[in-house]
Amino acid sequence: METKQYQHYILFKPYGYLSQFVSKQTKRTNKKMLGTLFDFPENTMAIGRLDEPSEGLLLLTTDGKTSEFIRSSKIEKEYYAQVDGIVTDEAIELLKNGVEISTETGLYKTKPCIVFKLQEPPKLPERAKKIRDERHGPTSWISITLTEGKFRQVRKMTAIVGFPTLRLVRVRIGHIHIENMQAGEVIEVANLIK
Repeated sequence: METKQYQHYILFKPYGYLSQFVSKQTKRTNKKMLGTLFDFPENTMAIGRLDEPSEGLLLLTTDGKTSEFIRSSKIEKEYYAQVDGIVTDEAIELLKNGVEISTETGLYKTKPCIVFKLQEPPKLPERAKKIRDERHGPTSWISITLTEGKFRQVRKMTAIVGFPTLRLVRVRIGHIHIENMQAGEVIEVANLIK
């Protein structure tokens, strides 16, 4: 009996792209879609999403079971967030312990997670749209590792503790890291799960 061959991809989603292949929008049809970055096979799906202004690691597959497992709470997702202002130890502690954010079903307390301040700005590709410059005040970078993924969760979490996110980049999903990938780069891999 022949086993079905699935295809898997690692993508650095650039700023300004939707994590989908077909636009369901009727008003704005000029949205940038993942399909313009690479000739993905039919039935390719993004595993989870990154909102339009977010960047970084996005995994894609033609296998629904792989997608389901990676989206589960068994797999960590790590983000680097550039926040407005110099983040305080108090804010880091609040984030670690979980904060209350609004979701489409009401208020939700985020699960405890791993959060720490990055001592240096991470080496990331230049963003297509400039964030802002130093005249608008200082910024700092934090790492947040979650096992859940509510809509715009990291942005809501940092805003609630007083440090709104200016740039958000997912750098790791499970054992897969963006390493030195460039925005828009796609790598086909044999498997996404170790």
